[in-house]
Formats: sequence, structure tokens, C-alpha cells
Amino acid sequence: MKSAVVQLPGLNRDRDMIAALTKISGQAPVTIWQTETDIPDVDLIVIPGGFSYGDYLRCGAIAARMPVMQAIIEKANKGVKVLGVCNGFQILVEAGLLPGALMRNSSLKFVCREIKLEVANAETDFTRAYAKGQIIRCPVAHHDGNYFADAETLAKIEDNGQVLFRYAEGTNPNGSLNDIAGVMNDKGNVLGMMPHPENLIEAAHGGSDGRGLFASALDVIAA
Repeated sequence: MKSAVVQLPGLNRDRDMIAALTKISGQAPVTIWQTETDIPDVDLIVIPGGFSYGDYLRCGAIAARMPVMQAIIEKANKGVKVLGVCNGFQILVEAGLLPGALMRNSSLKFVCREIKLEVANAETDFTRAYAKGQIIRCPVAHHDGNYFADAETLAKIEDNGQVLFRYAEGTNPNGSLNDIAGVMNDKGNVLGMMPHPENLIEAAHGGSDGRGLFASALDVIAA
């Protein structure tokens, strides 16, 4: 399965993401710069974390308006899988590919620690390596990860099984509604999540709980 990683000024997790995709799929992803509009044929496009454009205006607001994002929207509309992690999640929301909004953490402080996630839906292209209800470890590092949606939108995504991950066992680091940590679009091919699964894929990281997400998305056997 071929993958691509988007690179934008201010993102700082692209190398981590490239390493994770390479180790799990066996081939390095192509990299896509912000001004590119011709994205090669790939199975998965990833927008990594960081602080694109210094988080000016709103987190992800400027990045969502770069030329590459229109190309990503077109690919997503054709069914290509898209994953946004942390700032990538914020960019996908700002671009209209995912519902809701990501606000300042309820503590008004940056959080950087390990949390626990519950797999809320294991029947997707991003989570089939897990079991529903499984609790996994994952690190977070963000200042604006407080997921919010109006009552109608929240009910819709809950009813449709679009919530894939929740903060578990009282580890919600940001005040997100319903402990939501990861949301998928209604077509099932775009996922945004605040935690960083790419930083927990091998023993050198202290565990491999994040590996299943990439194994699922890349259609390889989880190790």
C-alpha cells in the first residue's frame, strides 16, 4: 500500500510519521509540499502534527487554505484514505473534511503525556486491527484538542459510529465532549485524531499500541 505525508511550514511530526509508515509498510511514503496540487496515486494520505503556520488565526486555519488541501479534498471525495493527527486533525476540521471544532484545552494549558484510548468502533479501515472496547496507550501533545460539536452533529456522529477513539479511564486531557479523541467522516475514509499513534509503534517507544492503526490503514498484518 502506497502512502504520502503532507509537509507544511511549522509541522514537526512529519519525520516521525514517515518513519512509522516506512517501518510498518516496508516502503517510504512520498512527501507532498504545501504548494503541490498533483498528488500521485496512493492509498493513504497523512497530515502529521505540529504547529502549521504558528497556529495563527486558529490551529490549522491557514494550512487548510493551502493549494495542497484542495487536492487532498478531491482525493478524499474519490475515496482515498486520509489521516490527520493532532494538527492534522485540526486542519481536516478547518478544511471541512470532518465535522465539529477543536477548541482550547479546558485547562488552558498545553498537555504532553501518555493517555489511554478506548476503541469505540473496530469495524473501519483504520481500526480493524483492534477489538471494540480495547484499551490502548497513546501519547498526546496539544494545546487545542478540546473537541466540540453542536447537539445535532454530535448525535449524528455517535449514531453513525463515526467516533473511533475515546479517552478512557479518566485520562481525557482536554475536556472533549463525550471523551472524543478521534472522529471519522460519514464515508469512512477520513480520520482525525488528537493522540499520536506514530510515537508508540515499537519497543524502542516503550510499546506498540499505535501500530494497529497504521496496520489497518495500510492493509498489512499488525505485528
